[in-house]
Amino acid sequence: MAIFNGERLAAEIFKIEADKIRRGWYSDKYFSNNVILLEALAKEGYTFAGNSDIKDVDCSMVQVGDVEVEMQFFTRRRPWSLVAGVDEALAIIKMCTGYFDEEGNFVNTYHTLEVEAVQDGTFVEYDGDPLSVQPVIRIRGRYRDFANLETVILGVIAEPTRIATNVYNTLVASRSKDILFFPARFAHYKMQALHGYAYSLAIQAYNQKYSKKNSRFVSTDEQGTWWGGEGGGTIAHATICCFLGDTVETMMQYSRIFDKIVSRLVLVDFHNDCVGETKAVMTKMFAAYLAYYKKGQFDEAEKYKLYGVRPDTSKNMRDKSIVPTGNKQQDMGVSPRLVWNLREAIDSVYHEWDLNEEETAIAKEWCEQVKICVTGGFNAKKIREFEEMDVPVDIYGVGSSLLENSDETNNDFTADIVRVKINSQWYNLSKIGRSVCENPNLEKIQ
Repeated sequence: MAIFNGERLAAEIFKIEADKIRRGWYSDKYFSNNVILLEALAKEGYTFAGNSDIKDVDCSMVQVGDVEVEMQFFTRRRPWSLVAGVDEALAIIKMCTGYFDEEGNFVNTYHTLEVEAVQDGTFVEYDGDPLSVQPVIRIRGRYRDFANLETVILGVIAEPTRIATNVYNTLVASRSKDILFFPARFAHYKMQALHGYAYSLAIQAYNQKYSKKNSRFVSTDEQGTWWGGEGGGTIAHATICCFLGDTVETMMQYSRIFDKIVSRLVLVDFHNDCVGETKAVMTKMFAAYLAYYKKGQFDEAEKYKLYGVRPDTSKNMRDKSIVPTGNKQQDMGVSPRLVWNLREAIDSVYHEWDLNEEETAIAKEWCEQVKICVTGGFNAKKIREFEEMDVPVDIYGVGSSLLENSDETNNDFTADIVRVKINSQWYNLSKIGRSVCENPNLEKIQ
């Protein structure tokens, strides 16, 4: 199944280092050696002199240096993958297929290829049988013209496909809760745009498949570059340090300075007292909200509307609100018990305020709209456990697990030659364990 409108990303967006790719700078050396060998044989006019695996066909006139092949690119993650990176791969093929002539000029031969590819955002299935994979790219043409590209192509689809699939699985585990994309600090900064694009694809794929309206939340501007998003966020623990450890004053000044369109999401674990910190922040912010509200200054009042609280308690810490049970999983870090404690405090704190009947109604609505965003070691497994217990989380912030490359999340791609052209006819030829495979979502690239 493919998603979206069929439009592909423009090649310019990828900032491809075409000259280096053409020269094999990023290629595994044995692919570069292939090119050197085949070019030398082509110059000699060498014809095949060995024993062919293709039976009953005269191969004695095959010019090995100019041999045309069919190559397919695929992944074997079970039971499926959400493919990303194909548009960049196609841009590389278009810009870097060819050879250098004797004067050192690059001669582009892309026009001689036959290329098929799926759209970014396509689901590909794999049932464990390596003879029935679903290719995401298929290339037919003179092998030495694109042999150097294999390493690069595999890399540009492996990384984003893994992340897109990880994000999608995390969304499924969250039962449609929003997922904040927080892995920027766990990878080289030059990867942020690619990672953010993969995340965006996963959100769109999930929304389309499940008819949902999940939003896209990235933490850096670079993560949104390829799809027009912007980074978002509020305060860090470092911000609270700048206010000498006073979380309440931090949020009051933050709310005063920033435009109302910026969500007010407060970290509440600075003193390992999430409930106490939450109540203190809410008390002070609502007082300011109410004061402006009663004056009819509604825009100013909106600046003191708390969007949510974020507990980020370390897994080796027990929040002050948790009565110890001796069970680390129940007591430590951001646990279900901590979230339940927070939800109860958020929904009821207004009872502690000195309000009249009208003010109480305003306060009740103000409090009940405050969301809980949890962060700190969350992955699909932990999220699934929270959701099975109906823990009142509104938003999950997820980081390193979305980049994970384990046995279960491995989206390494492979490319194999599966056919060769002899005397204008195509013949199946591949190493043992591979074969020509089909994918109904492959599209011919003009």
